[in-house]
Amino acid sequence: MVSLIHIESALAAVDHEVKTVLQDMSLSLTEKDQKMLPLLRESKVLKQAYEDLQYLKANPPSPSAGCKVGSHRQE
Repeated sequence: MVSLIHIESALAAVDHEVKTVLQDMSLSLTEKDQKMLPLLRESKVLKQAYEDLQYLKANPPSPSAGCKVGSHRQE
């Protein structure tokens, strides 16, 4: 899946940004916290999406048999 490759590169970019913020000694702890929170949220969402796509790749959904609403309708 091409999506997995894109998510992996996005995760690597976020991890690099986190390391950059952590190593920046000119920032106060409050500034680091303000910069880190959105990055960590983004990382968490990307990791969850990555895990979900891996699961779907390993366990593909069964093919759809079409809409079954019509079978329950009384005419």
